[in-house]
Amino acid sequence: MRTVLVTGSAGFIGYHLSQLLLEEGFRVVGYDGMTDYYDVRLKQRRHQMLLQHPNFTCVEGMLEDFDTLHALAMAERPDVIVHLAAQAGVRYSLENPRAYVDANLVGAFNVMECARELGVDHLLMASTSSVYGANEEMPFHEGQKVDTPLTLYAATKKANEAMAHSYAHLWTLPTTMFRFFTVYGPWGRPDMALFKFTRGILEGTPIDIYNDGEMYRDFTYVTDLVRGIRLLIDAAPVRPDSPEDIADGDSLSHVAPFRVVNIGNGEKVRLMDFVEAIEAECGRAAVRNYLPIQPGDVPATWADASLLKGLTGYAPATPFREGVARFVAWYRDYYDV
Repeated sequence: MRTVLVTGSAGFIGYHLSQLLLEEGFRVVGYDGMTDYYDVRLKQRRHQMLLQHPNFTCVEGMLEDFDTLHALAMAERPDVIVHLAAQAGVRYSLENPRAYVDANLVGAFNVMECARELGVDHLLMASTSSVYGANEEMPFHEGQKVDTPLTLYAATKKANEAMAHSYAHLWTLPTTMFRFFTVYGPWGRPDMALFKFTRGILEGTPIDIYNDGEMYRDFTYVTDLVRGIRLLIDAAPVRPDSPEDIADGDSLSHVAPFRVVNIGNGEKVRLMDFVEAIEAECGRAAVRNYLPIQPGDVPATWADASLLKGLTGYAPATPFREGVARFVAWYRDYYDV
């Protein structure tokens, strides 16, 4: 039985990934700091559900706490590490930038050190579509330069990609970075738009809509996302013998077993269409508070997910209205409304 260490296992994506891996016969070791960035009770409930499975164990600890993380890694000796834990949120990086340096830079370094010492079969690390920053050519593809991050959050994730490439090169450590695009679904984070919109609409309180609604996002349903990660586990990159061996469209490094992969739905959805889908599921209209675009935000994201399809044969495809319906049903059940 293969063992996967999942950092951020009590988080939104980490919970869903851990659940999928357990269903597919993996042994999962979770690591999570249980920070109070949002309601800790959601994180605790996710871990409680995972702990009902005999092949799941977990330790509570911060990414910056190398001794605790290292002790867990050396005791459990995972075959694969999936590093999802991070200080999340684009806007919060304006309020508390140090949290991003501590978790996303120091923390990622600690994870890479454990992976290097263990010589894992594959290290997979979460990046974000935010690294595309001020790029305007869409859909975004992995071969584009990402030199214009607009927030510290995005900058730390770009730094993670550079750090991971150096480790892959120096230590022949197979590494895949995946860039997420606006993930949503049941058990989501309360700071994300879908959660806030649903809560506001059901409570009858105003919802903030930025850039006067002229926003577009590539909404990716969470179970589609984690299916992509699961399949990428089996697609560990191998350093090519020469640059000519790299297929067109592949982001594989010519000097390291390293690759960057977009995971997105491949569809640009207007924000107001998303809001209207939530209104339809809630059965009432939103009280809309239109605002200018926020600092660091971008008006549109859209993924070219063809590399993921080429590597795994899979591409996310859940229609956003279907995903919204599932989330609203979960929200009503969880909060009994």
